[in-house]
Amino acid sequence: MIETSVAATGTDDPRAADELQAERPIRVAQVVTRLSAGAGGITLRGALGLHRDRYQTTIFAAEGGLLTDAAEAAGMTVVPLRHMAIGRGLYPWVDGPGYRELLELLSHGDFDIVHTHSAKAGALGRLAAYRLGIPAIVHSFHGFPFHQFQSPPVRQALLAIERRLARVTDYFLTDGTVVAAEAVRLKIAPPERIRAIASPVDSGIPVATPENRAQARRMLGIPQEDRVVGTAARLESQKAPLDMVRAIAGLDRSDIRVVWFGDGPLRARTQRLIDRSGLHDRFHLAGNRDDVAALLPALDVFAMSSLYEGLPCAVVEAMICGIPVVATAVNSVPEIVLSGKTGLLARAGDPASLGRALAYLIDHPAEGSRMAAEARLLVGGRFQADVLGDDLAQAYTIALRDAPVRPRSLFARGARR
Repeated sequence: MIETSVAATGTDDPRAADELQAERPIRVAQVVTRLSAGAGGITLRGALGLHRDRYQTTIFAAEGGLLTDAAEAAGMTVVPLRHMAIGRGLYPWVDGPGYRELLELLSHGDFDIVHTHSAKAGALGRLAAYRLGIPAIVHSFHGFPFHQFQSPPVRQALLAIERRLARVTDYFLTDGTVVAAEAVRLKIAPPERIRAIASPVDSGIPVATPENRAQARRMLGIPQEDRVVGTAARLESQKAPLDMVRAIAGLDRSDIRVVWFGDGPLRARTQRLIDRSGLHDRFHLAGNRDDVAALLPALDVFAMSSLYEGLPCAVVEAMICGIPVVATAVNSVPEIVLSGKTGLLARAGDPASLGRALAYLIDHPAEGSRMAAEARLLVGGRFQADVLGDDLAQAYTIALRDAPVRPRSLFARGARR
């Protein structure tokens, strides 16, 4: 068995375990709620960073993911989940069928590792993997499903769920050190079974120049002289697009234009607030775009208004591009947005705070350029797929080595259901 061979090495070095894979590669099931930007993008880039001759990856995600074609083009199998609810709430009438669907699909894969991402897929995937007796269960926290803006009963209920799920989890990964520290403090993960990673971003992010800035603005139809704030995120409650609208409206300035790349369930509500605030000609919802990297140079400032995050790839991409950043001070964001050095931090849920930070960088471009240069030095080469691939390989080795033995008979019984 693979888990016996790994345990026999007595080392955390993934290469030592890999040398014993004489029969076949380790089979990994990646389970994520959506194969789209955010957790889905990190899932895909991490899988791409693994050695293909040592790991065989199958991705399970809700139907309609924007990155499905990219994953399949890279030679991966993507299994659509018809019953995976993409909302963050608990929906027994959907989550029950979603759990049973995962049980059935995972039972036929003979997987060695199930690696889950995000709250919904993290809960259903870990429970199914445990029920089936899959040898190792790994979970990634891309932020937490609970946060300060929830009611105390909801927050406490979600925290209790995560603590119970921790009992069936062999290893944890987090986006950033602050999230890892918080997981240990909240008794969600033991200190010896959690690892902070630097989630990778896509390669080929251009460095902003006057030439590609002009080209990006032509592509967007934005006048060259405008002052432009932009962001890339889903239009959903976590990303707080209404706070962004209120921040811009509160500035009462006609010289600032905003572009929001991304779509989601709050699009109609966000557009209504834009219209009511008199910003219909200056706040543009650009929808999903597959050329955001090429459009980043159009921005004077990149802004993130999220209520909670892990360590957002969009902020890292803006820093690589050389765009000054304003972001809310949540979770692991302050690890890279060092206030006054690599960007400015605002209070989450406080549009006025966000607006002041945006106005400062708009009005002090030299300061913005200084912070952007510091940010590029800070992020350096930390956020590359091969770095995450090495982190994953080491985590998988530890999980397989240290996980308690789970009878494969449970796996066989699940396959007969």
